[in-house]
Amino acid sequence: MQTEKEIAELEARFAFGKNWQRFINLLDDDRIASAEGSLRNMLEVSDLKGKRFLDVGSGSGLFSLVARNLGASVHSFDYDSASMECAQELKRRYWILDDNWRIQKGDVLDNSYLESLGVFDLVYSWGVLHHTGNMWQALNNVGLLVSKNGQLFIAIYNDQRWLSEYWKKIKRLYNKGFAGQIVVVLTHAPYFLFRQSVRRLFLKTKRRPRGMDPWRDILDWLGGYPFEVARPEAILAFFRARGFVLEKMRTVDGRHGCNEFLFRKAGNIRVY
Repeated sequence: MQTEKEIAELEARFAFGKNWQRFINLLDDDRIASAEGSLRNMLEVSDLKGKRFLDVGSGSGLFSLVARNLGASVHSFDYDSASMECAQELKRRYWILDDNWRIQKGDVLDNSYLESLGVFDLVYSWGVLHHTGNMWQALNNVGLLVSKNGQLFIAIYNDQRWLSEYWKKIKRLYNKGFAGQIVVVLTHAPYFLFRQSVRRLFLKTKRRPRGMDPWRDILDWLGGYPFEVARPEAILAFFRARGFVLEKMRTVDGRHGCNEFLFRKAGNIRVY
């Protein structure tokens, strides 16, 4: 397996953790409540008491915090050291000295690390696995971490064919250096900011879905590389072959963004 340094030498990666560090400075009770509502709504539960929750690629640590607030025993890990530090900061703020929230640096493509974790009632990985550089292996690996009758909640970028190829080139440009970042932001950010303004004006939306921050989301989208995509039917077929049953799905209706899937592990997983 390639080390983080070796991968970085082959191709620049987006600094997800640095983006999340800026986000947690904005975190407040309203954003936490919004994130909590989105998770409870998707899972159709009032709490997660008695559940073991695994946050794969914990990013800002917000959803690890939400799961802990809902009563779950939480294990968070991320490939990015700065992201891991974000989760540690949130634990320090809200759950200091708590033994039921563990945070580690880990790689979803590292089988030895994953084997040390065991299995969980709920494995959560929102908008992460398509950034690993080997999405299908990462998808297989998270399935192995789900206990029998447990749930898997993932979100994966929608495949828009030629548009996805366009965005891959844009993301590569962004990560080539400061000049690339300036070009990408100046040519694309105004469109996203305008769209958000229109949504707020006409749809009267004030609370950001999932508690996120608009500007951090824009940078994550423009710079998020590695970048892979999948059509919903491909994700469904992949997990059906591995003993999972779809419980819920939300798609972006062919647009860019993440399709969300909630699966339940109904049988023994088969590894390919």
